[in-house]
Amino acid sequence: MNNENKTVITGMGMVTSLGVNLETTWQNLLAGRSGVKKISLFDASNHETQIAAEVSPEFEQLAEKIIPRRNRKQMTRTTRMSMVAADEAIKNSSINFDNYDRVRIAVIMGVITTSYNDMERNQSDSHIVVKSMPNAPSAWISLLYGLEGPNFNVSTACASSAYAIGLGHQMIKSGLADIVIAGGVDSSIEPEYIKGFNQIMAMSVRNDSPETACRPFTLSRDGFVMGEGAGVMVLESEKIARERNAVIYAELAGYAITSEAADITAPKENGGGMAKTMKMALADARVNYDEIDYINAHGTSTYLNDKYETMAIKECFGKRAKKIGVSSSKSMVGHTLGAAGAIEGIITVLSIYNKILTPTINYHDPDPELDLDYIPNQAREKDIRAALSNSFGFGGHNATLVFKKY
Repeated sequence: MNNENKTVITGMGMVTSLGVNLETTWQNLLAGRSGVKKISLFDASNHETQIAAEVSPEFEQLAEKIIPRRNRKQMTRTTRMSMVAADEAIKNSSINFDNYDRVRIAVIMGVITTSYNDMERNQSDSHIVVKSMPNAPSAWISLLYGLEGPNFNVSTACASSAYAIGLGHQMIKSGLADIVIAGGVDSSIEPEYIKGFNQIMAMSVRNDSPETACRPFTLSRDGFVMGEGAGVMVLESEKIARERNAVIYAELAGYAITSEAADITAPKENGGGMAKTMKMALADARVNYDEIDYINAHGTSTYLNDKYETMAIKECFGKRAKKIGVSSSKSMVGHTLGAAGAIEGIITVLSIYNKILTPTINYHDPDPELDLDYIPNQAREKDIRAALSNSFGFGGHNATLVFKKY
């Protein structure tokens, strides 16, 4: 393996409840705004949870500009979201694919489901097979941009898109690809998923105050808030990026993916699996523990995740843990499931590039058990040498990405 083949990030695109593009989302994150509102996609009045972080229908106008009408009719709302984020990332990178061997350009997307559900069927029951394929987002990105390299989806629950980015890095590092379009998408704000997560008491039921419902690391946290969206990165080998004088936002220095082999929904007790994943990622990236200045936490606002992730950070970093800024983007955009790793990875890269940390909002009643620096309520200027982005999913799927200032 060629360890000198560095992976850099040259393009990013995002669709979230805080904006249908990168800049709008970023500015709202810095302002500490919440994207959580009453559910409008369906009648949730009979559900225990009636709130979510929905994406504005405005993204459909962008989809109409970039996707031919015939193709749009073959996609679900979820797949169209992924196309909007991918198009922004590609344009943001200023790359011209005609200048490269398209067989060496890969597409990897973290996708749990394309959400071909009853809401979609009520609008149209045509193109069932194509709409419901979990590989549809990666296939359509590859097809519409003429990219002929490896093209596949990864489905590892809430760590799916972090896995996709890690695997993209691996392909560049090993010389299998020169450029990888990597990310994820999810839209699970639908009756079945809301009901299912309510059955296991994982979601917040603070329906009377949507904007303050997601409150990671606090004493009054009562579960996560469902979000939706898409995030896509353009990963390149450093050599190619430098040859074309690309803007380089950060280096993807390393990653780790592990399985806890413990419980189908709960994290390993005391965060042991999470700590192991962070340690392995740092070793892979060859980054010293004292270089980490920020951690974008998985931070779901559930009792066990927040407790165990805090314990894991302490186990990993020892006495230095309390000196590292830790924040949860989910406090603002909700839990975007399969898209979370990519969206939060992008936020981490933007934090490094812009020298500013996004806050954990709604942090007003600290849990005495949880005593790290959670960057409460307001963004903070900080020169970041290196940062971690954590994603931990049902099934025991753990992923940690390590980004470095370039």
